[in-house]
Amino acid sequence: MFAITNSIGMFGMNAFPVTIEAEVTKGTPQFEISGLPDTGIKESRERVRSACSSIGITFPKGKVLINLAPADVKKSGSSFDLAIFISLMQAMDILPLRMPECVFVGELGLHGTIRSVRGVMPMTMLARKNGFHEIYVPIENVKEASVIDNIRVYGVDSVDMLMSHLLDQQVLAPAPHYMPDLSKTLTDLMDFKDVRGQLKARSGIELAAAGGHNVLLVGSPGSGKSMLANRIPTILPEMTHEEVLETSNVYSVAGQLPPDQPLIVRRPFRSPHHTTSSAGLIGGGTIPTPGELSLAHNGVMFLDEMPEFRRSTLEMLRQPLENRKVVISRAAGTAEYPCNVMLVGAMNPCPCGYYGSPNHQCNCTQKQIKQYISKISGPMLERFDMHIDVDPIPYEEFASKEQSDSSAQIRERVDFARKQQEKRYAGLNIYCNAMIPDHLLDQFCQMTPGAEDLFAKMYTHYKMSARTGARIKKVARSAADLHGNEKIDRQDISMAVQFRGFDSKYLK
Repeated sequence: MFAITNSIGMFGMNAFPVTIEAEVTKGTPQFEISGLPDTGIKESRERVRSACSSIGITFPKGKVLINLAPADVKKSGSSFDLAIFISLMQAMDILPLRMPECVFVGELGLHGTIRSVRGVMPMTMLARKNGFHEIYVPIENVKEASVIDNIRVYGVDSVDMLMSHLLDQQVLAPAPHYMPDLSKTLTDLMDFKDVRGQLKARSGIELAAAGGHNVLLVGSPGSGKSMLANRIPTILPEMTHEEVLETSNVYSVAGQLPPDQPLIVRRPFRSPHHTTSSAGLIGGGTIPTPGELSLAHNGVMFLDEMPEFRRSTLEMLRQPLENRKVVISRAAGTAEYPCNVMLVGAMNPCPCGYYGSPNHQCNCTQKQIKQYISKISGPMLERFDMHIDVDPIPYEEFASKEQSDSSAQIRERVDFARKQQEKRYAGLNIYCNAMIPDHLLDQFCQMTPGAEDLFAKMYTHYKMSARTGARIKKVARSAADLHGNEKIDRQDISMAVQFRGFDSKYLK
């Protein structure tokens, strides 16, 4: 007997349809799987055998051949187990021969259980796109799949349950469409109102959030760099529905979606340790998986103690930060992951941490300070639109009972600026000022005559490169949006130059 079943494979973020063909013939007992399977797929032979035994079905005594088409595409993982099992049941004339509207995804346990797999959300999206009407997934993945509408999603926890449904003995109900209330996601334990002092740093971070700019915080230990960085997600705008699905797709592929919350509805905040490998930061592996940079998509990537990261690891960030995507090429194909992130870095100004501090004496030599700062290359420093000095706060500010603006108040101003950008870039693939391509700078960063004159003087005085000048224009555009200015004026240029860090006492 010959049978066909539908499934879906994954390579990186790319889902692709796979047809499972099964044939049972007389001959020497053997179970073969063809179609460029990896070791995980080949091992499914034993899982399928055991699953048959768990429901009292005798495995065929003849030759069993399973083909995964297209045969020229490398396939990996255990997500084909369920489809292989179903195709075998069809070839044995236990199930109907054709189920053209159905897709099966899941890993089999030895006792017939169906275990969760990665990438169910993009798989479900592809199934709907390709015209399938039903998809059967592990019960742990059912919420994740039910986020996608216009396709019936069935969650099953065992092959026994699935067989009863397909044989109309105990019909299952499709899972209801799932969508959380996004308006209730901005309740945070951390709030900017708890930050004492640091008016300049707070102002700079607000400006960075308004335009999605990368920012580097430099200061002595204990000055509040990490505290400020950890609160940045609380002032960013709520995620749109499209951003929620984009980010959740990345987490689905990485296998990091919480089972009780199958959508990432809060902007991610990722803070990898400085010992993280290049593959852990960027992504990689034989079958490329997302790294920390992609897991921060549509959110914040915080690199604390930046000089402690391996220089080669930091250098690998340069191209993805510019292109806002990670491209990983392997012999089996090319995987592409999005990484539209706001990069926040923090560092001490020297090995002991107290160079330039008004409260402590620095014990480092000029050579040691220079070597420490040079651990971060010039091109990498260029990726930060803003460099902000974070000084220790005096006792008067520390003891003050006066509360600063809360995260909600700052977020209102950031939302105002982002709405100006949303109108300005309508119809373009630009979501914030930091994404303005260079060829559109003149169109979107128009200045008043006074601002043009000041920018020309600052450009010459600080001997800026073309890239630095372009980044200052983008930051000035964000300052203008915060101030409600249609054109960039002198105040906006002044603010952008101030936060570029040309006169930083730490990075001289």
